[in-house]
Amino acid sequence: MPDLDDPARVPIKVWGGFAIMCLGMFMAILDIQIVATAMPTIQQALSIAPDQMSWIQTAYLIAEVIAIPLTGFLTRLLTMRWLFVIAVAVFSLASLGCATSDGFAPLVAWRVLQGFSGGTLIPAVFSAVFVLFPERRQAVATTIAGVLAVLAPTVGPIVGGWITDTFSWRWLFLVNVGPGLACALAAAWLLRVGRPALGEARRLDLPSLCLMAGSLATLVLALKDAPQRGWASPLVIGLLAVSVAAGALFTLRTLKASHQIVDLRRFSDRNFAVGCLLSFVLGIGLFGSVYLMPVFLAFVRGHDAFDIGKIMLVTGIAQLMTAPVAVALERRVDPRLLTGAGFVLFAIGLGLSAFQTADTDFAQMLWPQLLRGVAIMFCLLPPTRLALGHLTAEHVPDASGLFNLMRNLGGTIGLALIDTVIYGRAPVLGREIAARLEAGDLETAKAVGIPLDLFMARGPGPADADTVAILAPMVQQLALVQAINEAWAMIALLTLAVLLAVPLARRTAAD
Repeated sequence: MPDLDDPARVPIKVWGGFAIMCLGMFMAILDIQIVATAMPTIQQALSIAPDQMSWIQTAYLIAEVIAIPLTGFLTRLLTMRWLFVIAVAVFSLASLGCATSDGFAPLVAWRVLQGFSGGTLIPAVFSAVFVLFPERRQAVATTIAGVLAVLAPTVGPIVGGWITDTFSWRWLFLVNVGPGLACALAAAWLLRVGRPALGEARRLDLPSLCLMAGSLATLVLALKDAPQRGWASPLVIGLLAVSVAAGALFTLRTLKASHQIVDLRRFSDRNFAVGCLLSFVLGIGLFGSVYLMPVFLAFVRGHDAFDIGKIMLVTGIAQLMTAPVAVALERRVDPRLLTGAGFVLFAIGLGLSAFQTADTDFAQMLWPQLLRGVAIMFCLLPPTRLALGHLTAEHVPDASGLFNLMRNLGGTIGLALIDTVIYGRAPVLGREIAARLEAGDLETAKAVGIPLDLFMARGPGPADADTVAILAPMVQQLALVQAINEAWAMIALLTLAVLLAVPLARRTAAD
C-alpha cells in the first residue's frame, strides 16, 4: 500500500498492478471495436441472418451497461483485487467461447458473459486511481487509464482489419485469451490484498437489481431500433415506457432502502453530478466521432477497415502526445478552466468535420482529428477529478460505476441520434438535391459531380429514365455526405452546450 504521508513514493508493485488493470480494461474496450469491423465476415462464416447480426454487438452492450453500475457492489463483495481477477478471467474464457462458437445462439450467449465481465473492468480501473494512489499521483494514473480508454476505439479498426485479413474472425476473440489469463495471474499477485465482504450477497435487493437491469436493457433495445423503425413506432415507445417505469421504480425503491445496490445519493453532490453530465456528453462526442469517421470513409470513400484504421490513428497519436501536457496542467490549473478549454477545442474539432465533401480524405481530416485528439485528455481528466477526486475511498467504487455508466449511455444515445439523422435526413436531402438539379442549379450539379457543360446543354427540367439511373447513386452519395455533416454539427453543438454546466461545479480545496 502506498505511503500516503509521502506523495512522491508509490511502490513499483502498485504501479504494476494498476498497469495490469489498465491492460484488462483496454482489451475489453478494444474488443467491441475490432468485432464490429468483422461483422460481415462473421455473418458469412456462421450463416447468420442479416436481421440478427446486430445482436452480436447489442448482447455485449446490454450486459456491459448492466454490469458497470454494479461495480461498487461487486467491489465490496469481492474486493477490488478479486473482482478484477475474476472479471478478466471470465472475459478471457468467454472470448474463447466466442471463438469456438459454431452458430448464432452460442455466440450471443458468450457475448453476454463477455460483456458483463468486461463491463466491470472500466469503472474498476478508475476506482483504482483514487484508491491505490495518493493525490499527487492520481493525475498520472488517470491519464494512463484515460489514454487507453479512448485509444482503444481509435486503433480498433486497424487492429480488427489486420487480424481479419491476416488470420480469421475467430482470432478477434482468441487474442484476448492469453493476455487475459496472464493479467488475471499477475493481478492476483500484484494487487493489494483486501478482505471480501461476502455478507453483502445476503443484503442484495433482487427486485431492485431486476428493475435496474430491465430499465437499462430496454433503453438499449429502444435506442437500437429507434433510427430504423422511427422514434414514434409502437415497439420503440413501448420499450422506452418500460425503461422509464422500471427506472423510476428502481430509483424510488433504492432511495428508500437502507442498503443501496447502487448509491444514487452521489448525485446530490454537485461536483459529481456536473462530472457525470460532462462524462455523458463526452460519450456522445467520443462514440460519435469514432462511428462517423468509418461510416464516411467506408461508404463515401470506399476504404477498407485497415485503411480506415490508419487514417484514424492521427487522433490516437495526438492523444499520446498531449497526455504529458495534460498531467502537468491538471495539478496547476482549475479543473473547471481546463474542462472548458477542452470541450471548446473538442467541439471545434467536431464542427470542422461538418464541412466534408465527397472528396474529403486523410488530408482534410487531419486538423479536425488533431484538435479532437489534443482536446480529449482535457475533456476526460479534469471531469474525472471533479467527479471522483474529493470522495472517500469507500464511496469511489459506486461513484466510478455511475460516472462510467453515464459516458456509455451518452455514447449509446449519441449513436441512436446520429443514426436517426443519417437515416432520416439522407432521403430528404436526396429529394432536395434532385429538385435543385431539375431547376438547373449549377452549384448542385458541381457538388454532385456532373460535368457542367453537359448539365448546361441539357437545361432545366425532369431527366429521362436513363439519366435518372445514372445520377441516382451520385445524388444518394451527396445526400449521405450532407446527412453525415449534419450529424457532426449536432454533436458539436451538444458538446458546446454542456459548457453551461461547468460554472456550476465548485472549486475543490485541492485545486
